[in-house]
Amino acid sequence: MNKLETIISLAKRRGFVFQSSEIYGGLNGCWDFGPLGVELLRNLKESWWREMTFRDDVEGVDASILMHPRTWEASGHVAQFSDPMIDNKTSQARHRADNLIEEYIDRMIKKKKTQLAIEIEEKLLVATEPADFYKIIIDHQIPDPVSGTCDWTEVRSFNLMFKTFIGPLEDTSSVVYLRPESAQGIFVNFKNIMESSRQKLPFGIAQIGKAFRNEINTKNFLFRTREFEQMEMQYFIKPGSELEWFEYWKDQRLNWYADLGMPIDKLKLKVHDKLAHYANHAVDIEYEFPFGWGEIEGIHSRTDFDLSRHTEYSGKKLEYVDTVNNERFIPYVIETSGGVTRSLMAFLCNAYTEELAPSEIGKMEPRTVLKFHSKLAPVKVAVFPLVNKDGMPELAENIYHDLRKSFMAQYDTGGAIGRRYRRQDEIGTPFCLTIDGQSLEDQTVTIRNRDTMLQDRIPVDNIKKYIVDLLG
Repeated sequence: MNKLETIISLAKRRGFVFQSSEIYGGLNGCWDFGPLGVELLRNLKESWWREMTFRDDVEGVDASILMHPRTWEASGHVAQFSDPMIDNKTSQARHRADNLIEEYIDRMIKKKKTQLAIEIEEKLLVATEPADFYKIIIDHQIPDPVSGTCDWTEVRSFNLMFKTFIGPLEDTSSVVYLRPESAQGIFVNFKNIMESSRQKLPFGIAQIGKAFRNEINTKNFLFRTREFEQMEMQYFIKPGSELEWFEYWKDQRLNWYADLGMPIDKLKLKVHDKLAHYANHAVDIEYEFPFGWGEIEGIHSRTDFDLSRHTEYSGKKLEYVDTVNNERFIPYVIETSGGVTRSLMAFLCNAYTEELAPSEIGKMEPRTVLKFHSKLAPVKVAVFPLVNKDGMPELAENIYHDLRKSFMAQYDTGGAIGRRYRRQDEIGTPFCLTIDGQSLEDQTVTIRNRDTMLQDRIPVDNIKKYIVDLLG
């Protein structure tokens, strides 16, 4: 079993993530978050929200998932939001053509066929139409990973938006889409938020919300799914200042991941050689997953594309009036767009650790531990009575219920104390409290640190302050 499969197994067994509709065989590309998963999600989103909105120049919004269909015409999604799709006639396997080519390039690099990889990559960088991708695949006889054959269909464009209908009639007049990104809900509310909050440029609007993409292929657990959450912030600025703010937000976002425990050598910035039609600068923050490097957040300078297009399609002026300098202009935008589920997966992979640790009798044995940053850990503290008698359970329950008012906590009486420690290590709990015979005599408990495995003895009355100080 490779590392990713091991993490997926742990995620299910301990209640982080389940396959959606598992009892019916599952729904591909969709996942449910269990008791620990929802806590990890909540802590991750709370950390991002505090980072982005607990400042004077960023406001929050929660826009509707369903939007007027003209929104997606203005944004270009109806005409351009598609992936190149190709099928293998032998295996019936379906692929994104660009991903098929990229994976082939990676295989050539591993085989030391560097010149061939460079040649194909240069062609891929300028490919835009289905015929471009098809020519690369056929010219280089790129095989299907499933059947090994080159028996391909033509490449077709596949629009990624989920279509549905509003009202009782299913006709063209009632078509709406599940939003493929949350950013457009920010752009259409630009004027509302600017006027109601009385913000002046530069300022940002932040949002956390669901998005939906009918991906051709989902893969790598939570990395590419059809339903996901985004953490996005659009920062509105004066044209001409975009490079300064682009660099500022690039550093801010990279630092956020590092501050939550991501090692710098597991993160890298990937500059886009091929820019989207709306951008003049773009960079991805990538994390080194067990399957390789993958994007967890993008920082883009979107120019004035979005507000200009919505002005054109809606007939409403989405401009900024600078009364000091007597200017009117459509602001430029710097976007930070991170995936909640991708970030959760990155933090889960980063936290997963296998190591040797001393057992109760001093013998070294393997332990699995999720070394989450304390701000992200789903459970902050676990409470154990050493034995289920002599008044220990009563004192332990009192402590547990008191702590539960302030922290997500667990109470565990099952098995030897070492086994209980290991269960908490496996879900990433930073602190474990043990109530023993001495606790009944002097009202003190032992508190054990997940990472160092060292123990302190502290007064019962000091437990909450002790944990707060260490959680930061």
